[in-house]
Amino acid sequence: MAPFFPLVEQLLNFQVKFDAIIVGWASRPPKKYNLYARKLMINPLNQEVDIKLEFIRKALTETKAIALRLRGTDWFAWATAGGSHTVLLTAETGVAEILITAENAWVLTDEIEAQRLQDEELRANFQMYIYPWADVAQREAFVKEITGGGNVMSDRPNAQETPIIGSLQSCKQTMMSSELERYRRVGRLASEAMTEVLSAAKPTWTEYQLAGAGAEALWARGLHPALTLVAGERRLPLYRHATATAEQIGRQAMLVFCARGWGLYANLTRFVCFDFLGEKHSELHRQVREIEASALNLCRPGVTLNAVYYTLKTAYEEHGYPQAIVEHHQGGTTGYLAREIVANPATSDILVANMAVAWNPSLSGAKIEDTFVIHSDGTLENLTFDPNWPSVEVAGRLRPVPLEIWHDRPYSI
Repeated sequence: MAPFFPLVEQLLNFQVKFDAIIVGWASRPPKKYNLYARKLMINPLNQEVDIKLEFIRKALTETKAIALRLRGTDWFAWATAGGSHTVLLTAETGVAEILITAENAWVLTDEIEAQRLQDEELRANFQMYIYPWADVAQREAFVKEITGGGNVMSDRPNAQETPIIGSLQSCKQTMMSSELERYRRVGRLASEAMTEVLSAAKPTWTEYQLAGAGAEALWARGLHPALTLVAGERRLPLYRHATATAEQIGRQAMLVFCARGWGLYANLTRFVCFDFLGEKHSELHRQVREIEASALNLCRPGVTLNAVYYTLKTAYEEHGYPQAIVEHHQGGTTGYLAREIVANPATSDILVANMAVAWNPSLSGAKIEDTFVIHSDGTLENLTFDPNWPSVEVAGRLRPVPLEIWHDRPYSI
């Protein structure tokens, strides 16, 4: 069953341009217009939440569940049209939960968080249930009273709850028009931050400094630096997931972002070289781009994730790297998680229109990654493309190449 009805998309399309203008302007309005801009944003976001509540209530009817309880940062952002309950960036859950029944929708939070959430994060669709911060049992008693001990679905179920059904999972992974507008902004800001940081980087910087500069550039644009991986010259060929160290980056470096805005993740990887890249490394990057192209060419509605996985496996083999498929995961769908589903031989999940993907094929010392959305006609839109970053055309798409910097001036290979 399709996760979104055609009528729903028609209802949303009329406000897409308006939503984009308001969201963009309201993020940085003149101070005296800040409250006005926030109020302008309410109606389109309320509409998006209403439609999602309709999907949820349909799922409650199908499963005969009394309520849906959402705890995760991903589901909170989805259900609230980009709201955040995050305080601790590294936590999977936040300082509030959502409880939805056939008649009502509540945000459950304590006295510390309630006013800020109501003022800055929540839409008018939700009621507040506020409990003392020292009495979590009061929250649980409220949930029990509302649900009457009946079946409760949850994204992170306890022993008495049941998991969310697949149709709702599909809803979360399939972007509505208003979500895509937010996603485009997150992708653009993340890619601009990446270009800014690597253009300013120096070979004498430590990996910590490069990761810190990346995080600073993301925060400056209102994005959470959910992940900033860095590998310098020595560590680059050794580790696929290279967390930053105090070591100087040296002649070249890789920087990876998982940047979160409105709950949506923009994932991208770029390289900088403080010299000519050289034939060996240029060839590695060329091969990775070709391997990636085999996956991107297959990404269209109706294709299964494991079909893309096996296509990548074959591409590695054809390029002479049969073990590369097991040396790192290859990516998968993305959205409200850095990876909603990581593709593997068993993932028979089907790609659909308006779903986002981020593939990250790699070889020792080379990797490529961007965030794309799949359109209904099978074309891909690169959400993390920056025209100011050097690129080459591969299979009809502009793909990033390492930034070469010498004599304090950037050039592409």
